[in-house]
Amino acid sequence: MSLDIRANQSLKPYNTFGIDVRAAFFVSVHSDGELEQALAWAAARNLRVLVIGGGSNLLLTTDLSELLVVRMDNRGVRVLEENGDQVLLEAEAGEPWHPFVLQTLELGLAGLENLSLIPGTVGAAPMQNIGAYGVEIKDVFAGLTALDRDTLQVRDFSVADCAFGYRDSVFKRQPGRWVILRVRFKLSRSAPVHLDYGPVRQRLAEQGIQHPTPKDVSAAICSIRREKLPDPAELGNAGSFFKNPVVTAPVLDAIRREHPDAVAYPQADGLFKLAAGWLIERAGWKGYRDGDAGVHRLQSLVLVNYGGASGQELYALAQRIQDDIQSRFGVTLEMEPNLY
Repeated sequence: MSLDIRANQSLKPYNTFGIDVRAAFFVSVHSDGELEQALAWAAARNLRVLVIGGGSNLLLTTDLSELLVVRMDNRGVRVLEENGDQVLLEAEAGEPWHPFVLQTLELGLAGLENLSLIPGTVGAAPMQNIGAYGVEIKDVFAGLTALDRDTLQVRDFSVADCAFGYRDSVFKRQPGRWVILRVRFKLSRSAPVHLDYGPVRQRLAEQGIQHPTPKDVSAAICSIRREKLPDPAELGNAGSFFKNPVVTAPVLDAIRREHPDAVAYPQADGLFKLAAGWLIERAGWKGYRDGDAGVHRLQSLVLVNYGGASGQELYALAQRIQDDIQSRFGVTLEMEPNLY
């Protein structure tokens, strides 16, 4: 087995912000064996290792010296089990996420349609517990297999083992320890579609679709996302840059005394999830631009690179927004992308 390890590699093609920093060494791996070989190669040279997927959740702020970047490029989708309408499906970590969702729909399977058009890879999805339009990974998750870099042992994780939270998991809380190899999903041939999100219902109604299929829901969501969110291939971005902050009722009451239209969603634990996009837009940041770093003109949650912005410039803009929101509303915004 021979690895194609490249020195002084630009990472611009490997992160959706399009930030041009360089890695001391870079390799794409296509199997568990190649991954283990790459880790051993780095260990023998006392190099740190950064494992990436589609690069859609990274903000790179500096060259990565004395480090090997390992890109997961393992592919494959397989049906593990069928039990009536229920299907257990497994996908390798390097599978691009949206094409994988479309593949499940072509197989007649429901469950992932609300997560259409999210950038990234299958392996990155559980790390963030990605979610959209009323569905999160944890809702369709059946398990995953990961390599423990501390022990080099392979372990299977159940949904409880993953400790999923809002855009959170054990893998995010233990950065660098686990390399997700493959993920399993419990999907259905007959599950009802999720239409909790008003704009999705509205889009389907506009199309005259009264009894939507999972494919219909996916198409509607793709249409909405394309209207609201920039394509990373055309305008560098990492999707939603900030998490929706969760606050107590007194904090929400204080905000609504001055802003009665503040958007918030009650949570099961008595807390309230504020719409970060509403906060940022109300503070006047929507469409803001400083050089090539900016806030998207249609979606204030999305920071964009207009071509030549550095990671430091985007991070500085993010910090300015965080400071302003804290000052105006007493609310802390947390960044979604991982910072390097």
